[in-house]
Amino acid sequence: MTIQAEPMGAYQTNCYIVSTGGKDIIIDPGVDATSWVMQHTTNPVAILNTHGHFDHVWSNQELKEKLNIPLYTPKDDVFLLQNSTFMPDLPHSFPDVEVDGDVEMDIEGIAVMFRHFPGHCPGCSTIEIGDAMFSGDFIFENSIGRVDFPYSDVNAMKASLKRFETIPYDKTVYPGHGGTTTIANEQRNVPYWLRAI
Repeated sequence: MTIQAEPMGAYQTNCYIVSTGGKDIIIDPGVDATSWVMQHTTNPVAILNTHGHFDHVWSNQELKEKLNIPLYTPKDDVFLLQNSTFMPDLPHSFPDVEVDGDVEMDIEGIAVMFRHFPGHCPGCSTIEIGDAMFSGDFIFENSIGRVDFPYSDVNAMKASLKRFETIPYDKTVYPGHGGTTTIANEQRNVPYWLRAI
């Protein structure tokens, strides 16, 4: 499995292309991601969103139409794809699959696990493929997603952090912003964040 990453737009939101078994999965195509994705994919099969904030979903629909592939979005954030509080001119996108909660699925022979970790926003999720976890804006290197946005929920974030702390294995974490970390590294930070938020 190979992973390509490119920070997109003013917020430097990481767009990822995961390639395995001769197929590509695109994760969080943000602002102006289309050209980079088109240049770096050979056999794209799906677009996945970790959550619905504009800087992670801006190029959803354009890529979906150009590549003729399905879009998967956490169910509780679908409303954000057509109604961005932060960015009224967000191009609307329309998922083919609304991912409801913790779901394991097979996408063109690729095992994908969505884990629902609300708090930053209602649908905030991580996506696991192979030995990688794509954490969106839930977990970063030595940080967590903000909980002061519209639709954020401090209590939900605390519950999500407690669930994250119980994951019984380690993987490399690829966040929505910044560099990589690991599940184990960030589990050690959970007690601090539970006190801090």
